[in-house]
Amino acid sequence: MIMDKLAKRGVCLIGCGFMGKALVEAWLAKGMPASSIYVRDPRPSGWLQSQAGVNINEPFPASPAAIVIATRPQIVEKVLAPLGSFGGGETVILSIAASKPISMLEKQFPDGTPIIRAMPNLPATVGSAVSTFVANEALTASQKVEALKLIAAFGSVVELPDEGLLPVVTALSGAGPAYVFAMAEAFAAAGARLGLPEDLAHELAVRTVAGAGRMLAQPDADATGFRVAVTSKGGTTEAGMLEFMADENGIQDLARRTVEAAAERCKELSGLKPAEQPRTLRLVRD
Repeated sequence: MIMDKLAKRGVCLIGCGFMGKALVEAWLAKGMPASSIYVRDPRPSGWLQSQAGVNINEPFPASPAAIVIATRPQIVEKVLAPLGSFGGGETVILSIAASKPISMLEKQFPDGTPIIRAMPNLPATVGSAVSTFVANEALTASQKVEALKLIAAFGSVVELPDEGLLPVVTALSGAGPAYVFAMAEAFAAAGARLGLPEDLAHELAVRTVAGAGRMLAQPDADATGFRVAVTSKGGTTEAGMLEFMADENGIQDLARRTVEAAAERCKELSGLKPAEQPRTLRLVRD
């Protein structure tokens, strides 16, 4: 089984909100025994408590394969404080807490602790996440292969060459689903203003976004090619696109300003001083 090596030592999860729940569901679906999963959450949901065999707020194994941090960024330091004994090399620390750099995570553990910082997004809840990650130099190649199975369980995984790219990734793919939801809301509202019943406008907008997303998820999908193909010269789509892609205040300008604002806020939340800004991280151990 794909999860056998991880299951033998156990996998620990701290925080079981939206992302934590998505992880547990994905791990179970991929064949990890419930008894190999340890979840620590101060207010376990009814769903979590209904997962027979999952260890909830029980002591962690002495040397688990990985500890996954899935809490709110504001409490990461508090959560990590009692975990120092798990550092040193055997257990991978995998954080999906936004805005918390590897340098901060490393300070909480002894030297040689393998750490992965990953950024999944909300479609993880339906098994369609795109997760980006960086790792520190203490992570071995074999640990990398096994640990990444944990986030690959709910979608695709992309490695970044530089941790400094993560604020932009967070602003683009991390926050991106919210932008898409807002766009669906905006189109539904526009349809309603032009006379459609609100429920019909909402259904048409949502199904349109979902259908276009499925097209883009195809192998070798080309967003530009799709857009050009559907935009007939002198047609209705072209009339709308002239507004949608206007040089000023069109979608290109709006998207740039949106992602820039979110990326800047991510950098602010990292709390790093200039000398501590994220660096390029290379995997050097075999």
